[in-house]
Amino acid sequence: MLTLENLFILMLLASGGAWLWHNHGLREKALERVKQHCAKLDLELLDEAVALKRIGFVRDANGRKRLARIYNFEFTVTGEQRHPGTVTQFGAHTMQIELAPYPFEIKPAPRSDNVIEMQQWRQEHNRWSNDQR
Repeated sequence: MLTLENLFILMLLASGGAWLWHNHGLREKALERVKQHCAKLDLELLDEAVALKRIGFVRDANGRKRLARIYNFEFTVTGEQRHPGTVTQFGAHTMQIELAPYPFEIKPAPRSDNVIEMQQWRQEHNRWSNDQR
């Protein structure tokens, strides 16, 4: 026979299961956003995972405190070093993705024909000033 106590325990277990299912969906959305962000910056997301760091109140763009989930993840630039990052979500909406400082390679701009090398300019300039003396 189903008693009120058994019904309460059953509802409590169902609520816990629904909460876990909902959190899993939010974690998957955070993971997808982090993958997109890393791909845009030409970074490699390590372990293809995000981990829940905490659930707490965080100020949004309007300065109001809202309940947020903060996930940790790791990324790499060169494949040698791990760098930490965090993603903050309000429900299914991503507020921000923060990356720790990491080394990056500055790619030189392509040369055009009207660019003069500094060393070449100095040689030409020194010849001109020596001829004037």
